[in-house]
Amino acid sequence: MKTFKFLCILLIIFSCSKKENHPYTFYYWKTKLSLNTEEKQVLNKATLPFLYTRFFDVDKSAGKFKPVGVITKDQSFEFRQKIIPVVFITNRTFLYIQDHEISFLANSINKLIDKKILDYSLNTVPEIQIDCDWTAGTRNDYFKFLKELKKISKKEITCTLRLHQVKDKAQTGIPPVEKVYLMCYSTSSPLENSNKNSILDINTLKSYLTNINEYPVKKIEVALPIYSWGIVTNYLGKHKLINALSEKDLENKNFKKISDYEVEILKDGFYFGNYMNKGFRIKVETVSQKQLTEVVSFLEKKIYRFNIIYYQLDRKFVTGQNFNF
Repeated sequence: MKTFKFLCILLIIFSCSKKENHPYTFYYWKTKLSLNTEEKQVLNKATLPFLYTRFFDVDKSAGKFKPVGVITKDQSFEFRQKIIPVVFITNRTFLYIQDHEISFLANSINKLIDKKILDYSLNTVPEIQIDCDWTAGTRNDYFKFLKELKKISKKEITCTLRLHQVKDKAQTGIPPVEKVYLMCYSTSSPLENSNKNSILDINTLKSYLTNINEYPVKKIEVALPIYSWGIVTNYLGKHKLINALSEKDLENKNFKKISDYEVEILKDGFYFGNYMNKGFRIKVETVSQKQLTEVVSFLEKKIYRFNIIYYQLDRKFVTGQNFNF
């Protein structure tokens, strides 16, 4: 009997100390559904059988709601995973919106999602993820919209959760959903003059998520960044983003190295498809495996079991990455 109890205790200790594995998959954020060989291989190794696919954006211009960048599909696009539709909606879409417009918007979005699913014979699950950087001023109408979309679509409605919406939950409110996707990136604006990594600054993230364990929505999935970009700064201090740059791209005889991540242009010319003048600066921001590991370790102490969705599935970002935690 004593031996049995001892074995049980050992089993409990082992179970508690064993590193938890986090099933993972990806966001797909292009306007055309098309995967190259490398992207297919990476996706097929993913341990979640879903691909979170952006269908379109929604914005409001001159008082009218407009779908932007509606997805199309390459004839060769085919894979075994099921698709979870994602729709990005600008915060200004919900400014001064009327109740009847909320119903109209929910109906329109649901119809367009259904149309794309039918047009392209997509294998989807009964979930719609809404991505919106809602604020204290739009929270009530945004939450009404989520409820209305759930009623109309008869599907599970989930939404993204930004860092400030966690920290300032008393002002921004709690969305009426059973599952949220915590966006662990965009810790600051890349257009600010700052020494911080705007994609992911660990100290900033931790300060915002100190009390994430107290967040009322208990089912939390985690979105992690694997993307990179270059921030170009001109004479006036104005900034421009160039997607998918890395430190290796800064190796150029016409660049003077300022740091491991920043250069100054020595000669006018076309660089990365953009004309830049002498004196312009380019700062590259990337996310390291060490940073991702630190984020996951931090969240494991705060959130009970979570899946990981990497942003985003693109050959430029997935090469050489380790996705297993």
